[in-house]
Amino acid sequence: MGYIVGIDVGGTFTDAFAADETGRAFSAKAPSTPPDFSRGVLDALHEVSAQLGMTMESLLSETHYICHGTTASLNALVTGSTAKVGFITTQGHRDSIYIMNIEGRYAGLGPDKIQDFTGRNKPPPLLPHRLVKEVTERIDYKGAIVVPLFETEAKGVIQELVDEGVEAIAVSLLWSFLNPIHERRIRELIHAVAPRLYVGLSSEISPRIREYARSVTTIMSSQVAPILRDYLSPLDHDLKGANFKGPLLVMQSLGGSISAADAPNYAISTIGSVLTGGVIGALNLAEVLGHRNIISTDMGGTTFLVGLIVDGKPVTSTTTFLNQYTLNLPMLRVECVGSGGGAIAWIDQGGNLRVGPKSAGAVPGPACYGQGGMEPTVTDTDLVLGILNPDFFLGGRKKIRKDLAEQAIQEKIARPLGLSIEDAAAAIFSIQNAQTADLVRKVVVAEGHDPRDFVLYSFGGAGPVHAFSYGVDLGIKEVVVPLGSTAATFSAYGLAAADMIISAELSDPANFPIEAAKVNENFTRLEADVSARVKKQGVPFSSISMQREIDIRYTLQYHEVSTPVRSGILSDKDVIQIANDFERRYENLYGKGSGFRDAGIQFITYRVNGIAQLPFKPRLPAISVSEKGTCPPPKGTRRVFLDRTRGWEPTPIYDYAKLAFGHRLNGPCVVEAPTTTVVVPPDASGDVDQFGNIVISFDAGGK
Repeated sequence: MGYIVGIDVGGTFTDAFAADETGRAFSAKAPSTPPDFSRGVLDALHEVSAQLGMTMESLLSETHYICHGTTASLNALVTGSTAKVGFITTQGHRDSIYIMNIEGRYAGLGPDKIQDFTGRNKPPPLLPHRLVKEVTERIDYKGAIVVPLFETEAKGVIQELVDEGVEAIAVSLLWSFLNPIHERRIRELIHAVAPRLYVGLSSEISPRIREYARSVTTIMSSQVAPILRDYLSPLDHDLKGANFKGPLLVMQSLGGSISAADAPNYAISTIGSVLTGGVIGALNLAEVLGHRNIISTDMGGTTFLVGLIVDGKPVTSTTTFLNQYTLNLPMLRVECVGSGGGAIAWIDQGGNLRVGPKSAGAVPGPACYGQGGMEPTVTDTDLVLGILNPDFFLGGRKKIRKDLAEQAIQEKIARPLGLSIEDAAAAIFSIQNAQTADLVRKVVVAEGHDPRDFVLYSFGGAGPVHAFSYGVDLGIKEVVVPLGSTAATFSAYGLAAADMIISAELSDPANFPIEAAKVNENFTRLEADVSARVKKQGVPFSSISMQREIDIRYTLQYHEVSTPVRSGILSDKDVIQIANDFERRYENLYGKGSGFRDAGIQFITYRVNGIAQLPFKPRLPAISVSEKGTCPPPKGTRRVFLDRTRGWEPTPIYDYAKLAFGHRLNGPCVVEAPTTTVVVPPDASGDVDQFGNIVISFDAGGK
C-alpha cells in the first residue's frame, strides 16, 4: 500500500489529506502553531494517521511524496520579517528600486484608493540605501558587452556587503536576461568570499524585460530564500526522522509543485503556495463532475479566497503586486479578503460595524474557543446564531462555548450599538456574507463574465456555512460542497492532486513579422532548461508535457497578452497564426474592434511551463447508494437564524455520516460533518452525489 499526502498550512488550522492507491481518502485538521508552523504540520500528520488507524511513522514510511503549501514566504514579505539582503546593480541605477518606475503610489491598488490622492503613499523601501551597491559594467539591448565588468570594484562592494552581515545578495544588471555573463561572474566572486551565502541572479529568477520589476522580483526572492530554506530543511529532516523516504514537494503560485531542495532557488514562486491548492482541487473535481466554469471559494479561519476556472482552465496572470511592488511572477489569479471564520468584528471611529481583516488566528482564536480570546469573530457569530453545534466542532474533538461567544459579542458589539446579542450577531453575519459576495462579484465580473454562468465550489472549514448566502446574492444556481473526506481540507486535497510544474521564460523583444527560426530557437532553449530542471527534482514522474506561450502586445503598449503556442517545430505560417491568435484573445479581453493591427505587433517574452505528471494521484472514492432514495431522519432540531426575513426557526440537523448517494435534503436544514457544517437554505435542496459532494440547488437561480 502506498499513500500521497497534501499538507495545507493556514493561519488558523493546518490541514492534512492522505489517499492510498485503492482510492481511499482521509483528512484531518490540527491548529496551526505560529511561529513554528512545522509543529502544526506534524500534528496534522498525527491526526490523519489516526484516521487511518496507524502511527504517523507507519504512514510516512509508505508515503510516495508529500506536497506542502506553506505560508513561510508570503508571511515573511507581508510582515517584513525577511532576511537581510544586499543588492548589486549596474552603475547609475542604484535608485531605480526607490523611484519604483513612478508606479509605487498606485501599483496593485483599486480605483478608489488610486483616486485618494491625500491618502496614497509609497510603500517602505525594500532595503536600506547603504545595502544597495553599484558596479561598472554594461551590456546593451542586443546582449553585447559594451563595458566589461570591473572586477576589482565588484570585489570591493561584495566585501562591504559581507561586512554588513547580509544573509543573501541579489544581483540585477541591465539587459542580463539577454546575456547573464556578468551576473554569473559576480556570483563566483561572492562565493569566493562567502561560499554559503545565498545569491539570487535576475537572469535566473526573472529573465524578463523591464529593469524595475525584474530587480524587485530578484530582491524579494532573495529576501525569503533563506527563510524558506531554514523552514523546509528542518521539516524535511524531521519527516525523514519519522521514516519518510519520499520527496517533500512545495506548491508554487502557478499551481504546480517543486522539490523542497530546489524551492529556495526560486523562492518567489512559492508566495502563492497556500492560495492555489483549492483552485487545483476544484480543477480536478470539475474534470470528474463535468463542469467547465467554476468559481472556487475557500473560506478558512483567516481569509476568504476566490479563484476562477474558465472553460476548464484556471485564470492566470504573468504579473502580480505585493505591498505595491510589481513582481514578475506567473501565478493563478487568486483574490483574498480577511473575512474568514476567525475575522474579528469591531466598531470603527464612526460607529460603524466592521468585520475583519484582522483575525483571531489559531492563538488565541475566537472567544468561543476558551483560549483567552476576547474579540467576537465570525465563528462566534455562527455559534450564537445556532448554525454551529458547540458539542460537534471538529467532530466533537474540540468543545466550543456559546456563553463566551455571547459575552464577546455583548461587550464589543451589542452594548456599544444598543442592540441585543442576537441582533448584533445577525448584523455581523450579514456584513461578512456581503463582503464575500462582493469579492466573488469583483473577481468574476472583472474578467468579463456573468456569475450566473458558473458553478460555485465552496470549501474550507467555514465556507459551507456561508456559501448559501453569497451564492444566492450572485444569482448562482448551483453550489457544490466537496465533502466525502475533502470539504474542510479541500486545499490539501488539491496539493496532493497537483502535478509538478517547472517554468522558464525569456524576454527577446522583436517586431512582427519574426522569422520562425528565431521563435523556434527561443522555445528550444527554454524547453531544454525546463527538462534539465525537471530531472534535478529527484522525483519520479510518468510523463512531461511542455506548454508554450508568448507575451505579445501592440507597438507602444505597455502591457502584453499571453498567447498560447502549439508544440513542435514552427513554420513561418505558424508564426503568423500566433499573431492572429493574439488579436483574437485581445478582442475577447477588451471588446470587438479594440485591436489595431496597423500599430504593429511585438513579441516580448517567451515562456514554457513544463508539467511533469506524478505517477500516483488521489482518486475520489464513490460512496454507498441510498435505498430507494429515502433520506435518513434528522438527528435533531434546533433554533437557527439564517435570514432576517424569516428570523429564528426550528431547523432539522442531519449527520453527514448517515447520508448516501441519492439522498435529497430540503432546506432549511443543517448538515454536520466532522470538519465543517453545511447550510441548505430555505427554497433550496441539497443532493448527495456519488462522491459524497452536497450539491445545493436554488429555485430559479437563488431567492
